[in-house]
Amino acid sequence: MQYKHTLRACYLGYITQAVVNNLTPLLFLIFQDEFSISLSRITLLVTVNFLVQLLVDFLSAAIADRVGYRALAVAAHILCTIGLCSMAILPKVFPSPFAALLLSVCICAVGGGLIEVLISPIVEACPTDDKSSAMSLLHSFYCWGCVFVALFSTLFLALFGKSSWHILVLLWALLPLCNALFFSRVPIAALTEKGEGLKIKSLFSLSSFRVLFVLMFAAGACEQAMSQWASAFCESALGISKTIGDVFGVCLFSVCMGTARLLNAKIGNRYSISSLLTLSALLCAFSYLLTALAPQSALSLVGCALTGFSVGILWPGVFSLASLTLPKGGTAMFALLALAGDLGCAAGPTLVGFVSAQFNDSLKTGLIAAVIFPALLFVFTRLKHRCKM
Repeated sequence: MQYKHTLRACYLGYITQAVVNNLTPLLFLIFQDEFSISLSRITLLVTVNFLVQLLVDFLSAAIADRVGYRALAVAAHILCTIGLCSMAILPKVFPSPFAALLLSVCICAVGGGLIEVLISPIVEACPTDDKSSAMSLLHSFYCWGCVFVALFSTLFLALFGKSSWHILVLLWALLPLCNALFFSRVPIAALTEKGEGLKIKSLFSLSSFRVLFVLMFAAGACEQAMSQWASAFCESALGISKTIGDVFGVCLFSVCMGTARLLNAKIGNRYSISSLLTLSALLCAFSYLLTALAPQSALSLVGCALTGFSVGILWPGVFSLASLTLPKGGTAMFALLALAGDLGCAAGPTLVGFVSAQFNDSLKTGLIAAVIFPALLFVFTRLKHRCKM
């Protein structure tokens, strides 16, 4: 097989990541109704998902090179399959449905964490001409995965009813199962020669890497604070039906995010990555405030969509900036940046949920509080210019 098949397997891997991260939030209100789970416990599902992923990110930094990309990639997809099947079956069997959901989320999170660590360096190691464009194109598939997850899931639930959600989850479990077989056969190149990659201690001794770490944290928080709550926000805060909220909230967010990544893959090399990150931070802050404070629901949906566009290049942009800044960073660098991103992915939605709970479940107030993350991104992007390479 040629490396184009490797790239396709990586694209499917990121679609799997989109399923793991976004299917559960689409079912939040169903879980609340069917299992009588409170908003604070629903928030815990999001938090645990990303906390487990960041733990896996940290452990992967030490074991990925020794175990090998192929074995871990296959294992990651098998774990995602098991986790999704557990989510569909165990809540109806366990005495505590919430405990069953939490266990399922943890299993999915281990698989998702491994995917997050492995896919980007696998693509970076492929013999492609423009690494930055390849990285943006790869990450755009996460966005198209989010769109497909939202559209297919919404259509399925509309046709067969909310009570059929467990069948929907089982259908999604087929994707990682098939991609596990795909990854077992495609060629996979090494990112660096054995022993060349920087170690964890060496990376954290560099001021440039420490700034990159904070940038990735802010990128994850900016993206997921809106993404994880978009469906619930549209339904509860804007009074929009779940179907319309998922299509025009979640899908518009993801389409705009994917469009930004495609544009960056096509023309992003004309501009410096730091400049694009700075503009994205400013647009992200504006978008959050528009979503939360707009007097009309339509304008709030526009704000949600703009947020998707503003965060589009953040994750792949920081990866590309890291590769340019530290070309010998190796697997450990990608793993630690994935850890930082997942820490942000946990912190963003958690802050929104926590603040909302303190103000009578007002998600608008929670989204206003989340403006702190694009502000952090802006400040540390400026600091990046002062760091030594």
